[in-house]
Amino acid sequence: MGKMEGTATAEIAAPIERCFEIAADVDHIAEWQNGVQHVNVLERDAEGRPALVEIVNDAKVSTIKTKVRFDYDPPNGLSWHQEKGDLKSLVGSWSFSENGSGTTRATYSLDGDPGRMLGMLIRGPVEGKLRDLLVNGRPGELKARAEAG
Repeated sequence: MGKMEGTATAEIAAPIERCFEIAADVDHIAEWQNGVQHVNVLERDAEGRPALVEIVNDAKVSTIKTKVRFDYDPPNGLSWHQEKGDLKSLVGSWSFSENGSGTTRATYSLDGDPGRMLGMLIRGPVEGKLRDLLVNGRPGELKARAEAG
C-alpha cells in the first residue's frame, strides 16, 4: 500500500459555526468518530483549544497511536499534522463553507503514509475498509452529530 489519501464532503443542515465547533472539540471526537479509541490532550493553545493531542485509532489490522498538532481557522476549518507516531506521516483537515439558509458544506481531507511495515498489513479489501472508516465516513459522522442538535 502506498499513501492513504482521500477527500470526502457532506452538505450539513447546520450553521458553519456549529460544524466548526464540533470538529474543533477534539477532546470529544471519540464520541462521534468511528475508530477513535482514545484522545489525550497534551498541550492547549492560548484559547484553551487542543494543540498537541495523542490519538489512538483502531485501524482494523492494528492500533495506531499518533501525536498530532492542530491549527484552527474559525469558523472556516482546522488542520493537523503528525509530529510523532506509528505512521510515517499524516496530515489532515476540515474545511467549511456556508451554503446559505443555515447549511454548511463540510470537506474532510486526509493524507497519510503508513510506512513500510504497517503498509504491508493494509492491502486489498482492508485498504478500502480503512479508507471508508478514516476518510469517507467522517463527513457523515459530523453531519449526524451537527443535525442532531
